[in-house]
Amino acid sequence: MGYRKPKRKPSTPWKVIRRCMIFFTTICIIPVVLVLFVTSDQYLRPMRGHRLGLRPEMDFYSDGSMYLRNYNSTVVQKRLEERKRYLKQACNNFGLDIIGNDSLHKPNSWEFLVNKKYHLVWCNVFKAASTSWMYNFNLLAGYSPKFLQQTKLVPLSLARQRYPRPSLSQLKTAFNNSVSFVIVRHPFERLLSAYRDKFQFAIPHAYHRKLGMEIVEKYRPKMQKRTKWPTFPEFVMYLIDAVKNSQPLDMHWTPITEFCTPCLFDFDVIAHMETLQEDQEYIIQKANLQNVIRAEWKNPGRGSTSDQIKMYFSQLTQAQILQLYHIYRYDFELFNYSFQGYLELGKLDSDPSTLLNAINLKDVPRPVASSHAQSNLLNIVMQNVSLQVPNH
Repeated sequence: MGYRKPKRKPSTPWKVIRRCMIFFTTICIIPVVLVLFVTSDQYLRPMRGHRLGLRPEMDFYSDGSMYLRNYNSTVVQKRLEERKRYLKQACNNFGLDIIGNDSLHKPNSWEFLVNKKYHLVWCNVFKAASTSWMYNFNLLAGYSPKFLQQTKLVPLSLARQRYPRPSLSQLKTAFNNSVSFVIVRHPFERLLSAYRDKFQFAIPHAYHRKLGMEIVEKYRPKMQKRTKWPTFPEFVMYLIDAVKNSQPLDMHWTPITEFCTPCLFDFDVIAHMETLQEDQEYIIQKANLQNVIRAEWKNPGRGSTSDQIKMYFSQLTQAQILQLYHIYRYDFELFNYSFQGYLELGKLDSDPSTLLNAINLKDVPRPVASSHAQSNLLNIVMQNVSLQVPNH
């Protein structure tokens, strides 16, 4: 065997230095690892929720399925039952539960989707979680998630291929053996959402882009150069004139009272956008669809709603805001939404009497007993008129 030269052992001082370096490196790394471990779930969970279009109160089971944290079905059920009672009383007070021939008293089955397989009936109110539930109904119709993600076809067109518009008799039959629901939203928030989506963020060459150009052409002074889409006041002027001239309204801003005629159908659930996560979780469980669809939010709004309301409604005059209330007055009343605070956002009218002339006060709905919505509307108007009258 050949002779091997023995390895030279490091000197004792070098050993000490190396061990100290390893020790201090470990001491520095461990806190970093611990911080990453502790905070990873804090940061990743909101990212997952955003990717799926979920609200913060949504969480995940270990298998990846999701659930609503702190969901109390008993509390939700009581709230929904109270909404039904309130709606029934309001409909009776305003005489909207009597069948007639006008748009408020004639049952409108045109906008409903009826899924016979899963016994689910929905009136599709646009700008009230319609994107999310159109997706759900297309899933229930047999379209795959991959197809719905990749297709360029309009979701409503896809849905109508599987859900023909029901006749009134067909819809009444479906109501007898299905879970029926409608999702509602504060009328002014819904209107603003429709304006921003269909005009401010309009798709090029779409119908609403063309309509926007027509509104600008009619309501904008020739010398003014602003955006290519109509401003919010220009859109409101167009809407007020359309109602005055008895022109049909676009489905995205037609009042829900006329769109779904809720006084003429006995909905199981009146869901509100303000409590949407809990309300739609209740719908899914009541229809036994937990393993089929999920409580998702596909198209959340852009920015803070309260900030948007202030920014856009402050561009209107008080007379215009009052005229808008007149258009959506029954949506305010039937679903117990408040008009309080909106009139104050508007610009003062040069002539104080304009406020009183802006709305036909004899047509203002009679308030429901214990209503928190419009019982003092006339007082609000008179108060704002008195604030504009100069002291002599």
